[in-house]
Amino acid sequence: MIQKENIESKSNSVPLEDLGVLSISIQHAMHTSEGKKMLEVSTQIMPHELLCLFGHSGAGKTTILRILAGLTKPDKGRIVFGNTVWFDSEKKINLPPQQRNVGFMFQDYALFPNMSIEKNIRFAQKEKDEAEVEKLLNLFDLAELRHRKSGQLSGGQKQRVALARALAAKPSVLMLDEPLSALDCEMRAALQHEIRKAHQLLKTITLMVSHDKHEIIKLSTSVMVLRNGTVEKCGKAEEIFGKSSNHNGEHKTACMNLCVH
Repeated sequence: MIQKENIESKSNSVPLEDLGVLSISIQHAMHTSEGKKMLEVSTQIMPHELLCLFGHSGAGKTTILRILAGLTKPDKGRIVFGNTVWFDSEKKINLPPQQRNVGFMFQDYALFPNMSIEKNIRFAQKEKDEAEVEKLLNLFDLAELRHRKSGQLSGGQKQRVALARALAAKPSVLMLDEPLSALDCEMRAALQHEIRKAHQLLKTITLMVSHDKHEIIKLSTSVMVLRNGTVEKCGKAEEIFGKSSNHNGEHKTACMNLCVH
């Protein structure tokens, strides 16, 4: 993340609206199991950034994604992507989700059970493009499964379908809410590669919620650490979590052991 005062110097005076910068300044009261907490976030996310949101349950990670997607209305503030105002409490602007061009991958995947894989992906497209559907099916190794419905898929296959469907809309911002939390180690490693592939394909902003420090170090370009609704730290993953190669090695060994057993 880059603060406002640094953006102009690093963009050679190119206007923010031409960069696809996501500017967020919001306040929102959260009602958690630990009582009422105030979510306060003020930051700017640059194009091509893969930002991971990290923190304990109830810190506000998923709430931030829902607010950006237009699924939850913040109490106060302003959200701007490029030259489009998504939300402005003072001007009473609040664009609906379909006008924000956001791809949201939910924790439970939210696939349509009555549709095949192919139809799930096609449904997300704003403009129907069969060539693009075929491209996504091949990109995520789903071509041979195209006619299956979600009930016939494994967890990893559902994950890939949900990711392909999120990409089918060609979103300006891709948001992933703990996308790998329910998978075993071997599948997590494979899907980490898919997420990185998806981010590189979109060439836009990706926000991902994760509790796995090693996953964050592997995937992110930057990290936002949240505690009780406030931003505690922002920066590179290595700066926040450290660079201990031995620790990473221990994690890989433990993961391999879990996969074997």
